[in-house]
Amino acid sequence: MPTTAPAPVPTLAGIVGDYVRALEPGHAVWVDGAGRAAAGGARFDVRDPSTGAVIAGVSDGTVADAAAAVDAAAAALPGWSATAPRERGETLRRGFELMREHAAELAALMSWENGKALADSRAEAAYAAEFFRWYAEEAVRTEGEYGPAPAGATRTIVTHRPVGVAALVTPWNFPAAMATRKIAPALAAGCTVVLKPASETPLTALAIARILRTAGVPAGVVNVVPTTSARDVVAAWLADPRVRKLSFTGSTEVGSALLSRAAGRVVNTSMELGGNAPFVVTADADVAAAVRGATVAKFRNGGQACTAANRFYVHADVADAFLERFGATVERLVVGPAVDQTTAIGPLINPRAVDDVRALVEGAVAEGATVTHRAAVPEHTGGSYYPPTVLAGVPATASILTTEIFGPVAPVVTWTDEARLLEHVNAGESGLAAYVYSADLRAAMRLAESIEAGMVGINRGIVSDPAAPFGGLKQSGLGREGGRHGLREFQETQYFSVDWE
Repeated sequence: MPTTAPAPVPTLAGIVGDYVRALEPGHAVWVDGAGRAAAGGARFDVRDPSTGAVIAGVSDGTVADAAAAVDAAAAALPGWSATAPRERGETLRRGFELMREHAAELAALMSWENGKALADSRAEAAYAAEFFRWYAEEAVRTEGEYGPAPAGATRTIVTHRPVGVAALVTPWNFPAAMATRKIAPALAAGCTVVLKPASETPLTALAIARILRTAGVPAGVVNVVPTTSARDVVAAWLADPRVRKLSFTGSTEVGSALLSRAAGRVVNTSMELGGNAPFVVTADADVAAAVRGATVAKFRNGGQACTAANRFYVHADVADAFLERFGATVERLVVGPAVDQTTAIGPLINPRAVDDVRALVEGAVAEGATVTHRAAVPEHTGGSYYPPTVLAGVPATASILTTEIFGPVAPVVTWTDEARLLEHVNAGESGLAAYVYSADLRAAMRLAESIEAGMVGINRGIVSDPAAPFGGLKQSGLGREGGRHGLREFQETQYFSVDWE
């Protein structure tokens, strides 16, 4: 009796392979509105974290390509900055519409080169597009001041002007949103940009550049240089007198080095750096709600987010109930390749990331923590998987609590004394995000006001919003992205003193 052959298992290559080929990865240095091969002709491999297979060979930009990108951006700057705010806004609005139109392809592309679950990629595609919509509206909300000087003989006019050519450096963990969160306010302000995406995920940046060109952004306004020589490319930009702005998202270590280099020319800088977010659960918290929030705050993007909950402080009165519910939730998480629609947690970005997370967990266990719950991981795929893990009985001084884990591991500490809790929460030099769950809103607000973090989620596990200022305190960064504050990062204040007599 004839048998029916099983249906072929879909792959991301089959879903979005044509889209990637249309990006012409061998001509991925995007300068003056067109793709070109790198000046040296070299390429680097972009790999699928789910399997380790090569996706594409991408142009490996050089210092010469970096200079060509600045040439194009500088030439385009006078025309773009003189473009009416309404026109700039309408162009960004078309970019938003095209991002929405191509959301499925962008999501699949991000999952392929980043490894994140398709559900996470779809959410990121929508979030990334929102920055174009928000700044399309902000572009026309110009502000200024006018009034008499105290002596009365002159009038003071205060206005804002674009800072100039902006160098943007983005990470691999949110390849679309980190690009649009910088590009959108820069363009709204009248700046032109040169972008260096992470070498792990350059294709998404290239797709966004092409979308903006289709939307009507003039040639030279947005330029992209993928490269494995990040230090040399960014150094060339910071040494170029035409580059007046650096916006960087990445590690505190690299950000600090870039700040030192930028200081030589007093370049305007914005830094969104590392995090070590505490997640606090009080004695009266709704445990079920706290577990839902903890799952989102910890495991979105597989824990590879600067805002990810990194250390959990749960009051002793509810610790057992929280661990039971949270652990059961973690054990049910489906880990696998992004193409599987049931996948909740994809692989980490590369094998080195797996080794780093494994070492942190082993160190925590050696210091007294216990692995209480784990999800299963797929075998024999070649992918960079690490199981979502819950650690209980973690000493408040454990090393894992002082390190940004960047993986799906949740260390849980119990607490009883609020003063000691805040000492632990505020220890260290990171201060990006934090989370508080409490049934008493007044108590939650009091705690939030005592936490040294730029953003605090109160009874919710997500803090990011295009309309809100994103950024941290202490060594977690300088400046803000999103909201009106994000536009100001790409503007300089100028004032005119007008003789009135």
